[in-house]
Amino acid sequence: MEPAMPTHYGVDLITFFHPSFWGLSTDEEFERLRNSAPETVWSTIFDALSESGISHIEMTFPPADFTTALQVFGSAEGFRRELDSRNLTLKSGFYGLQGADLDPAAAADAVTPYLEFLAAAGGDTLVVGPPMRATVGSTPPVFADLGLASRVADALHHIGHRSLSLGVKTALHTEAHSIFYTARDIQLMMTLTDPDYVFLCPDTAHITLGDSNPVEVVEPWRNRVVIAHWKDATGPMPADVPIDAGIHTAHREYMCTLGEGVVDWRSWARLMESTGHSDVTLLELDATPDPIGEMIAARTFVESVRAEVLGSSSN
Repeated sequence: MEPAMPTHYGVDLITFFHPSFWGLSTDEEFERLRNSAPETVWSTIFDALSESGISHIEMTFPPADFTTALQVFGSAEGFRRELDSRNLTLKSGFYGLQGADLDPAAAADAVTPYLEFLAAAGGDTLVVGPPMRATVGSTPPVFADLGLASRVADALHHIGHRSLSLGVKTALHTEAHSIFYTARDIQLMMTLTDPDYVFLCPDTAHITLGDSNPVEVVEPWRNRVVIAHWKDATGPMPADVPIDAGIHTAHREYMCTLGEGVVDWRSWARLMESTGHSDVTLLELDATPDPIGEMIAARTFVESVRAEVLGSSSN
């Protein structure tokens, strides 16, 4: 067996959004902390990353977003200097594309400041969360049909064109209960989008919540995978749950520690190695009370899987 290239380990910063990690009881208390002391939030996250042996990060929503980073560090270059001083690297940034904002030119303009930040701070990927579905049976209905998919594809093409001009790739994320998470959705959106401009960020847990096998669904599109979220889940989630402001919190009930769910990690590791983008393994652990322990456990688990099936080591 030819040994695989070593990998670095990264994490999406939503990992740190559980109030218990901050000694708090509610999301509202955490929101007050992040508004009053953003410097403390960033320094605490950076300390935890170092303790966990994580070297790469994916930015996400406030308070771990680019606007808060600008507030605390003054510029993208200042943020990059802080990362460098802590032996950390920005890999990617998450961006939510709203269904009501799909004018192609406007969508590209709206995300440009974020793209410029990512490029200046050392990131190479914009991970785009697609518009969410509406609750089944809601009025007025929202159909995840060819018309909506085509409008989203148009917006993604313009975002992808803008991002490439700045040295950043645009990758569509498989988001549970969005228009891009079932096997059918993934096939449709990947077919509609130009592979030169729109890439793929599969999320193993979210695909599992859509009652699909991540390996089987992603394999036909492996050449478009530039980044992936490694996350476990206990099984599918009902498609007809209320899709409202609490849907992402509801997802967490079905997510679990890596290796304790139903994802076939050995096959997944082989598939990710075949993409040519296995230099960073991005662990995404949604808002966990013990992010340090979970990150260490996840990294240790993935290292053992990669060593078993790929004969690889980590950096």
